[in-house]
Amino acid sequence: MTELEMLDGAIRRVPDFPKPGILFYDITGVFVKPEAFKYCIDRMVALYKNTGIDAVAGVESRGFLFAAPFAERLGIPLVLVRKKGKLPGATYRCAYSLEYGTAEIEAHKSDIQKGKKYLLVDDLIATGGTLAAARNLIEQGGGDVTDFFGIIGLPALNYEKTLAPSHVTTLINYSGE
Repeated sequence: MTELEMLDGAIRRVPDFPKPGILFYDITGVFVKPEAFKYCIDRMVALYKNTGIDAVAGVESRGFLFAAPFAERLGIPLVLVRKKGKLPGATYRCAYSLEYGTAEIEAHKSDIQKGKKYLLVDDLIATGGTLAAARNLIEQGGGDVTDFFGIIGLPALNYEKTLAPSHVTTLINYSGE
């Protein structure tokens, strides 16, 4: 079995969640299979260790789980992008549309450094709306988002168009919704 097949086997497919007609790709299986989780972090490190990024921003909540060990391995700052109302300090805020609703996210103003290069991380990239909003937060603070990373990509939902001109990398893509 290849590493990619192992990763694919760790991702559960849940039909009609969170609402009818949506095929949900549940990444939580990756966390109970240490070899799958290690593969994801190892690939992130291999992809970005020599790219000049200064910090990583993880999107709540599963994006945190990939961004945190990655940040530790590279010795770079980790910025948390959280749902509205979860951060106690002064924040940048951005509203956005999801594939099945709307939401707002925030990041602490003090965590974003002007002129620094950021990698934005989430577990799954569907429409790109969440990551586009996260880029907005980083840019509000004067940072530059150079790349987006997700474990799973759903390219049929055109996330690359939404996230252009930044580069998007995913470890595995699915064409079904």
